[in-house]
Amino acid sequence: MKNHILKTSLIFVSLLAVGTGCKQQKKPKDEVIKDFPQEIPEEVKTSEISLEKLSNSPTYTDASLVLDAPEDIKTDHAGEIDFSFKVKNYELGSQTASPNAQKLANSGKGQHIHFILNNKPYSAHYETTFKKEIPEGEHHLVAFLSRSYHESVKNENSVITRRLVIGNIPSDSLRLDMKAPTLIYSRPKGEYTGKDTEQILLDFFVLNTTLSEDDHKVRAVINDKEFIITEWVPYVIKGLPIGEVIIQLELQDSEGKLIPGPFNKVERKIMLKE
Repeated sequence: MKNHILKTSLIFVSLLAVGTGCKQQKKPKDEVIKDFPQEIPEEVKTSEISLEKLSNSPTYTDASLVLDAPEDIKTDHAGEIDFSFKVKNYELGSQTASPNAQKLANSGKGQHIHFILNNKPYSAHYETTFKKEIPEGEHHLVAFLSRSYHESVKNENSVITRRLVIGNIPSDSLRLDMKAPTLIYSRPKGEYTGKDTEQILLDFFVLNTTLSEDDHKVRAVINDKEFIITEWVPYVIKGLPIGEVIIQLELQDSEGKLIPGPFNKVERKIMLKE
């Protein structure tokens, strides 16, 4: 009987030892967590979009652009129209003497005229005379002098405006009041690559108004980041991501409301590449 009890006890102890050994082989949850790195790697920081005033540009206060043509230029048929400008105190085709020519996208052909029809992307002209294909309809021309790195010359005589009446014009035509406050988009435009993506010119022309904190202003939205511009000067955009960039400009009144006018709200897309 004693032998039977002893054998039973030995079997129970053995089973207990085996069971305890099995539990010891199972890894606690706390130890599983210790298998992962203890330090969390730093997050990759992305540049924030910023807008800064551009400085160090020659002013050209006495430069002028002249177009000997009536305020309404009329022709019966669509097609090529000859434009003959006169430029004073400004040299087309020369490089602008400024460090900005090295840090911004710069035209190797030099200073030029920005020719803008109906607030669409401009065409650049390095001579005073040229032909333009103009379709039938009513069109509104704004042209101004531009530095080689595409910054507009901003004075009363550096810009001209004209209304073009080509062919038969419907009674409900645009008929823009060119004497009303008007926003004309200029830069940025097109594609930028390499070093040119680091600093990009934001430039526009305002007609028949001035900008200030208490009155008219320009609301700029660059990839959903908003800036309120209260001074009519050129700006530099920094921190843009590679890829498509959307730029919106809007001319606003003192209460932040859109000033009526077909050109006073505009959206453009540009592309940045490595």
